[in-house]
Amino acid sequence: MRDFARLYAELDETTATSRKLAALQSYFTTAAPQDAAWAVYFLAGGKPRQAVPTKLLRQYAIEYAGLEEWLFDECYHAVGDLAETIALILPPPKHPSEIGLADWVELGIAPLRGATPEAVRAALFTYWDQLDTRERFLLTKLIGGGFRVGVSRLLVTRALSAIAGLDSKLIAQRLMGWTDGSVSPTAAGFKQLTAAHAPEELAQRGGQPYPFFLAHQLERDPSTLGDLSDWQVEWKYDGMRAQLVRREGKNWLWSRGEDLITERFPELAALRLPDGVVLDGEILIWHGGATPAPFADLQKRMGRKQVSARLLGEMPAVLLAYDLLELDGRDLRDLPQSERRMLLEQLMASLQGAPQLRLAPMIVADSWEQLALIRAESRERGVEGMMLKAVDARYGVGRTKSVGTWWKWKIDPYSIDAVLIYAQAGHGRRASLYTDYTFAVWDNEHRLVPFAKAYSGLTDAEIAQVDQAIRKTTIEKFGPVRSVTPSMVFEIGFEGIASSPRHKSGIAVRFPRILRRREDKSVDEADTLESLKNLLAAP
Repeated sequence: MRDFARLYAELDETTATSRKLAALQSYFTTAAPQDAAWAVYFLAGGKPRQAVPTKLLRQYAIEYAGLEEWLFDECYHAVGDLAETIALILPPPKHPSEIGLADWVELGIAPLRGATPEAVRAALFTYWDQLDTRERFLLTKLIGGGFRVGVSRLLVTRALSAIAGLDSKLIAQRLMGWTDGSVSPTAAGFKQLTAAHAPEELAQRGGQPYPFFLAHQLERDPSTLGDLSDWQVEWKYDGMRAQLVRREGKNWLWSRGEDLITERFPELAALRLPDGVVLDGEILIWHGGATPAPFADLQKRMGRKQVSARLLGEMPAVLLAYDLLELDGRDLRDLPQSERRMLLEQLMASLQGAPQLRLAPMIVADSWEQLALIRAESRERGVEGMMLKAVDARYGVGRTKSVGTWWKWKIDPYSIDAVLIYAQAGHGRRASLYTDYTFAVWDNEHRLVPFAKAYSGLTDAEIAQVDQAIRKTTIEKFGPVRSVTPSMVFEIGFEGIASSPRHKSGIAVRFPRILRRREDKSVDEADTLESLKNLLAAP
């Protein structure tokens, strides 16, 4: 645990990519394989399951430290992070331990799930007595399910490729499915991850997907991309990116987040495809007609591991296929986009009679100007804009331009002017600043109704200014949350909007973010709930 805690601190203390890469390479070079396996899991995006409720962690930390509750709460409010607070207030350890990360996860944390409160208390007291401040912080993060670290999966891939002497694309491919969580990381798995390339690698993968190729946001006039004939144009749908893998007579469905979601979409798991086929596409709810259902309908399916017959009937899922990555067991990713599209069309034509599988339509236009006019119809069509794919592009790994480019040419976001009413401190380096905000609009009785939370979009200088204003205008404190006197107006952008009985406003927005602070507007000039409803009714 000590080595992983040191690595975590090194990654958290710098924003320099070179330093992070050096720290990762140093750790993976010296760590025991079983510890390295779990480190890869967490650093590459694996989500630790919560083993102990936050309430119990807080209660037992107060008891172990011998503090009054009010004093712990004051410390928590000052620090802004529960795990860091616990690590700082506990007395020094009496019996330091050399136990590695894998043993802590498998023998220390795992048995806490479902244990009695008395057993949890005894275990935590024993654990805390063995770890220093940095290690306690990390352990509490893992136990509470809140582990996050400022390192990208791409950087982990680069570090592993460097120590193994392998192409980073091969490491990226082997990492697919590593963070699914259905199988625990092992020393043998880590050795295979960094082993020399095997000729039969493709055949050995079973249901493993390929690394996803990601698009770049297009921020300039698309006519600067050259001749329109050099680009394949498709609609950009608002669904769940997925790969459908058919091998060994079985289907595997993977999300872009590398969750195995086959059981959540049984109608897609039942699709009959030829063996050795991998499709890349978008999962959507489609009730019939020309347009898919809103993303809010898909959300009703995404979190359900057990899907009732009623839900299957009310929210039918389809896979809209837009790329073919494997055919007859042959990896097609090095073929140009246009050739992969041709093979996909041929495959789809041979699979007639499968309503759960659709071919993504291509958009044809004579000029960039005509294409822009078609793009203006995006919201009416229930899409987010367009995808522009170079016809000679290979299928790359992640967000790269080395093999060709995909661009997402999205329509402008919805926007609304809203009032900041609540704020909460951030985490990590921003734990001492208020960076998480709740925004509200006016209802017809001139009351502020919260409708969205956002934390991105401001510069460090703007955050510092807003933080000062929050501290000066605080009305009440609710744990880590402050309510403030309504005094600041912000323009909030979001990608989608839908009715939601779960929200006080009756409306849910998708991907809210701060576009700018509106110092030119008074609070009374902020938008209304009626403004939001008008957006909801608009095409």
